[in-house]
Amino acid sequence: MFAALPVNAAPDPAYGFEVADLPAVERAATVIHRGSMDEVLPTVQALARWTDATGHRAVGYNRELYLECPADLAGWVTELQQPLA
Repeated sequence: MFAALPVNAAPDPAYGFEVADLPAVERAATVIHRGSMDEVLPTVQALARWTDATGHRAVGYNRELYLECPADLAGWVTELQQPLA
């Protein structure tokens, strides 16, 4: 499992974690999930069904981009990204 966020820092072994650049993704299927990540499974499944139904092929690891993260989890807005071949 990886967690990613934009930082303006050079790698340093003293951090206790690794700083790395994520490779660019040329094509991806994306969907916006609104609400708690505890309830994300139906959105993930909808994205997978769309990918299969349209003849695309998923490759690589999914990504999540947290667009809004208020204290009330019901207000979260997350972009789910599935890289495509």
